[in-house]
Amino acid sequence: MVQSIQGVVNRELYEKRLAQFMGEVGVYPVSCEKLAAGRSDREWLDQVIAGGAKIVQLRDKESSDRELLAKARYFREKTREAGVLFFFNDRLDIALLADVDGMHVGQKDLPPAEIRKLAPDILIGFSCNTEEQTQELGEEVSRGETAVSYYNIGPLFETGTKEGLHHFLGANGIANFSRHCNLPFTVMGGIKLTHLDELLKVGAQRVAVVTAISMADDIAAETALWQQRVLSGRTEIN
Repeated sequence: MVQSIQGVVNRELYEKRLAQFMGEVGVYPVSCEKLAAGRSDREWLDQVIAGGAKIVQLRDKESSDRELLAKARYFREKTREAGVLFFFNDRLDIALLADVDGMHVGQKDLPPAEIRKLAPDILIGFSCNTEEQTQELGEEVSRGETAVSYYNIGPLFETGTKEGLHHFLGANGIANFSRHCNLPFTVMGGIKLTHLDELLKVGAQRVAVVTAISMADDIAAETALWQQRVLSGRTEIN
């Protein structure tokens, strides 16, 4: 259970979100409109929901604030209707206005502890790109001070969704990172369907992807395939 100085105001709502994240999420689709083969984020959302995704993350660095808010509210409406967790990337103001289930932030974004003060009931994901970062998070957890709900290990493989990256962790990064922190984690970065067996064998349980789904000819079918493969592989290992 996440803890923070501010505490969790609606524990029941937080625990419900966390239980869904832990139990239902296999594939974790992250949007990127410019890498969706001409399809809009709204079209992408409709298709990943149709494919059975239990979580989506809206990641948009291009839209104006007004466009972004309108898009986030559309995502909120559709995900709520479908019983899907809705996460937003980086922007706390938009996230609060859209009533999200969670946020995901990186090392240079707002600190999770500061987000928790204004959003005590949401899940907070946090990117860890080095073992040192994961170790620091693990130490926070051991002290009962963390605001983080889950962390992401990555990038595992070469990816085109972020510029300037030259170091990739590979499948071995999963064991190397996760030994430092016992929070649930996702993995991300250049992951293709051919990587799944290897990743599942070394402990991956929730796999975040962008282009593997957004560039697929049939987004719904691809989402369904990934969700089934991750959940069935996770079950076999456990």
